[in-house]
Amino acid sequence: MTITRTDLEALDRADALAPLRELFALPEGVIYLDGNSLGALPKATPARVAEVVQREWGQGLIRSWNDAGWMATPARVGDKIAKLVGAASGSVMVADSTSVNLFKLLGAALAARPGRRVIVSERRNFPTDLYIAEGLAALLDQGHELRLVEPEGIAAAAIGEDTAVVMLTHVNYHTGAMHDMDAITRAAHEKGALMLWDLAHSAGAVPVDLAGCDVDLAVGCGYKFLNGGPGAPAFLYVAPRLQDALRYPLTGWLGHAAPFAFETGYRPGQGIARTMVGTPPVLSLAALEVGIDIALQAPMDQLRAKSVRQTTIFAELLEQVGAGQGFQLASPRDAGRRGSQVCLAHGEAYAIMQALIGRGVIGDFRAPDILRFGITPLYTRYVDLFDAAEALRAVMAGEEWQAPEHQTRRAVT
Repeated sequence: MTITRTDLEALDRADALAPLRELFALPEGVIYLDGNSLGALPKATPARVAEVVQREWGQGLIRSWNDAGWMATPARVGDKIAKLVGAASGSVMVADSTSVNLFKLLGAALAARPGRRVIVSERRNFPTDLYIAEGLAALLDQGHELRLVEPEGIAAAAIGEDTAVVMLTHVNYHTGAMHDMDAITRAAHEKGALMLWDLAHSAGAVPVDLAGCDVDLAVGCGYKFLNGGPGAPAFLYVAPRLQDALRYPLTGWLGHAAPFAFETGYRPGQGIARTMVGTPPVLSLAALEVGIDIALQAPMDQLRAKSVRQTTIFAELLEQVGAGQGFQLASPRDAGRRGSQVCLAHGEAYAIMQALIGRGVIGDFRAPDILRFGITPLYTRYVDLFDAAEALRAVMAGEEWQAPEHQTRRAVT
């Protein structure tokens, strides 16, 4: 069945989430399909950051650690994220970067399983997760190893009696394929291993139920679907049942039971507080909180339903316009196994994406051959999908991707 622009205009008129688009500062003439890499700017963010800079910092100065509640911000914002990922209050903390949080939680997991030496992950996991695991294993120098398997083999024989922790990204960055969190977490627990999920492409985009799935540990970032801005702080989750038992490899002053006692020796704080390391990044936390507050306005069932519908429509449109042009759908066809992105494989993916960006359709490229399009239901319209597909048709029909300016690789792809 042919999908028309008129069909999609009708879906936009009926979309209950459509008013949320007005909360974002989206440039005219741009179709933004890269929110899975960097979320769009909320209109309220500049004013909120300016308030923190001018009033809280400028006027309050150091008093604002108390008077403006700066010190409590990581836990307060963490509790808001908890609502998006199915976690209890007091189990999520905003801190550091995703990579640093991963190091902390992997280190804690290995220490909690002293007789085991294996970290299990998948070959196509996001590289920084694998690098962190490799580096930690080398640093410990006690025979630890990172064991990589194919995605479909995770819940089977890959998890053994020697596995300390299984580390996976819930929605794969490269294809958008989504793991069964409940089934894999149960498989890990059945073998006595801990389960650690990376929610970088999940939080704020797809339903996540950390408590319901009995997940042990999780990390995630704030600058993708949470729209916290470039380099926004990350977050981590520790199941309440584990919080007072785990020992972390980074023990900074804000994880101390009494930071301002300035004791020489380390005493861990209570619960999730002990995962803190250094001083909270107040300005970026303020920006992140604005994005999270918008995400909390969208009921997750409506958000997911729109995401499924949009990714399904977009995949159909892309296959229609790309027929006979060498494209292959790299994302799962089954919407239940797909996150909020659609990916195409093509031998000239980089140049084609650059040509699309030149036309105002912004997605991104992932090596070696993936055109990646992120769908953010908070602000992506149905007509955007039609117009983006038509732009791809024009790029291929005119062989625009062959232009020299589209062939040169830039530092960020």
